[in-house]
Amino acid sequence: MTYRAAVIKKNIELALMFPFVALGKLAGRLFPIKTKHRVFLFFPSADIGGSVKVNIDITNCIRDRQPLIIFSKKPKNNQFKALFESKGVRIIDLHKYIDNKLYHFVNFFFRGVLSAWINKQERPVIFGGESLFFYKMLPHVKRTTKKIELCHLNTWIDFSQAFAKYIDIRIFSTPKIKRDVENQYRINHLPQSLFDKLLFIDNKVDIPPYQEVTNGVLQVIYVGRGAPQKRVHLIAEIARKMHESGHPVHFSFVGDVENIIPEEVKQYCTLYGNIKDEDRLHKLYTNSDVLLLTSAYEGLPIVVMDMMARGKVVVSTAVDGIPDYINHGKNGLLIKETDESKIVQRGVELLKQLIQSPALRKQIGLESYHYAVNHFSGKTFCETYRKILLD
Repeated sequence: MTYRAAVIKKNIELALMFPFVALGKLAGRLFPIKTKHRVFLFFPSADIGGSVKVNIDITNCIRDRQPLIIFSKKPKNNQFKALFESKGVRIIDLHKYIDNKLYHFVNFFFRGVLSAWINKQERPVIFGGESLFFYKMLPHVKRTTKKIELCHLNTWIDFSQAFAKYIDIRIFSTPKIKRDVENQYRINHLPQSLFDKLLFIDNKVDIPPYQEVTNGVLQVIYVGRGAPQKRVHLIAEIARKMHESGHPVHFSFVGDVENIIPEEVKQYCTLYGNIKDEDRLHKLYTNSDVLLLTSAYEGLPIVVMDMMARGKVVVSTAVDGIPDYINHGKNGLLIKETDESKIVQRGVELLKQLIQSPALRKQIGLESYHYAVNHFSGKTFCETYRKILLD
């Protein structure tokens, strides 16, 4: 979709929803919010996931400023909800009202209510972390509102371009997504002033002291959702081939992938399901040797950062933002093949290489750790986001 088409579509929608938004603004003025907030954080849900973990990290960085979180999407598991519930943070979960196509006019109404609350604040800030509802709010808040977006994937950039002129700062968690949006702007001949609003910021993870772990059997782990783009079935096939060849390797899976793994493969793998206990999850990271990903597209999964921060080898398809972080043969290993059968074949070859050369495994792991120390510091992350959100 071109920029012009996206803007026209957005303007038509604004005209059609006007009566409901106006009614919501009236209701928002008649029933003002009783707590005072300057920063409004628009997040989809508290489901387990890397982007949600980043939203939690940002919330924790500014919790002393009493931000208000708006959840807008029906959750699948909500297992990270407790991690948002820290002192000073207020949460309003609106998904029951606004995430239903059957009565979408209620969604319009709440845009009015929330904009009335926001517009009453002094120097308000609204921040959207992978939230479609955030974009829908942008035309309704006063111009002096500071509007900041965080994007982890390019899934929604065709949609979000219609709101580019409203957004003061567009943050991207990988250089690849930032490049994609810059290219989109160039194709549509957008002004330099919009390019100047684009910013790349690395996500953060906790980085423990380096600990060398020696396993007699190569421990390979997958951590993530069972979404189609993750192509977990390819990892299951790699596990099957490695098992049949008799190599000393064990595969573990964390996430909702039970229905994807064939029954015969489950017999010699460990399936943990979703794990919301971070200490338990981090212990699994520490005791593993390799993170294996075969995604069709990715930003930079937090699990990649977590494993690098523990000096582990990341073996991943060379998609989207991954090659910006993983230098093949230096701090990780990349699968550059695109055909699924060849991805499986190359995955098997790389795992065999790591089994046969413990020295290479250690060398790559150390490079991985040093990269994490230099790029994923929590101190830098919080300082950057506090300056952007609170200045």
